[in-house]
Amino acid sequence: MVEDGKKAPDFELKDADEESTRLSDLKGRLVVLYFYPKDDTSGCTAEAKGFTCLIDDFKRAGADVIGVSPDSPESHRKFRAKYGLGARLLADEARAAAQAYAVWVEKSMYGRKYMGVERSTFLIDKAGNVARVWRNVRVPGHAEDVLEAVKALKS
Repeated sequence: MVEDGKKAPDFELKDADEESTRLSDLKGRLVVLYFYPKDDTSGCTAEAKGFTCLIDDFKRAGADVIGVSPDSPESHRKFRAKYGLGARLLADEARAAAQAYAVWVEKSMYGRKYMGVERSTFLIDKAGNVARVWRNVRVPGHAEDVLEAVKALKS
């Protein structure tokens, strides 16, 4: 289980532009890593828009905002373009990062069980350690909460 104070699991994933992003390459910066279930669904869109509205504030605080879902780079390109999203979106099609962060879990909807991404956010400090974890995220106000945590960590 990924917990506060533990080393953040490294990964390398393609972004919406098919460029590789390795978490360890961001060492020395604060990273907001948010996992979400699916592009262009209501909750995921609201979450992505919430981070986008505050993206300049995150940048001023020295934090990179990265969204991760099992969707393809092509799906991410369409999602980003449709809503003018500002966070880098990474494609975890093999679900390796989701499994490393323990967010690939059994879920239940209308009595049906299935595997999916548990909406979760990890704040990673400049040394590459997990500074804060939010699991089972409720979208309203979440981006603001994360920004406050980034500012507190930076101070």
